[in-house]
Amino acid sequence: MLERSRSILLVEDNPDDELLTLRALQKNRILNEVVVARDGAEALDYLFGTGKYAGRNLLDAPQLVLLDLNLPKLDGIEVLRRIRSDPRTRLQPVVILTTSSEERDIVSSYELGANSYIRKPVDFEQFMEAIRQLNLYWLVLNVPPPARA
Repeated sequence: MLERSRSILLVEDNPDDELLTLRALQKNRILNEVVVARDGAEALDYLFGTGKYAGRNLLDAPQLVLLDLNLPKLDGIEVLRRIRSDPRTRLQPVVILTTSSEERDIVSSYELGANSYIRKPVDFEQFMEAIRQLNLYWLVLNVPPPARA
């Protein structure tokens, strides 16, 4: 098996939240390549090598998926459901990164196999700290499963 790439798939439709997340990653010196998908369908196209990502090497899977829940086309819950239902991506580390504090979203995310659920803090300094800790655990300490084609 080939190793996972060190990339991050950020699934975020809000341009302000995308910019905020990219800025927080940069300020925390997280130099991993970040691929941005702006809706649920694009995220699945990237992960499964379909649509505009047809022919992409699926063994070059992201080390981490940061998944918003409120997305156009397919919401984050459906994206997570499809990730977990496919043997190629079943073990893909997925962190829900969302503004939702709805109990049903939290429960659904964990029932479907989310690795973590992080509410986006409103305060930028708190958001920076959340991204720093996310980096430390998911990109430095955690040993991800090998990618599967």
